Amino acid sequence: MKKIIIRPTGIEELDLTAKEIAEQEANKTEWDNGALDRALNNLRVNRNRLLADSDWEVTMAKEKGTTLSAGFKNWRQELRDITEGLTTVEEVEAVEFPSKP
Repeated sequence: MKKIIIRPTGIEELDLTAKEIAEQEANKTEWDNGALDRALNNLRVNRNRLLADSDWEVTMAKEKGTTLSAGFKNWRQELRDITEGLTTVEEVEAVEFPSKP
């Protein structure tokens, strides 16, 4: 592996030291190990946006003293439960959001 050093006199290409190689490999391992957490976080962000966009309907129903449809309640529950049981990045990426009734 090489590294590029920019100096006032020009550009140098040097071999990485064993320590630098070990640090890069450790960083890559740490990044790879965090892939599931990043994927789940992205899924939650999208899920939370859908829930937030429908919160007004819940608020309006409460203010009017009406009840929400079972389908709507089930849809919101499915959204809240969408991350349960997901253990791989592939499972997270395969998730399809339920359709709003």
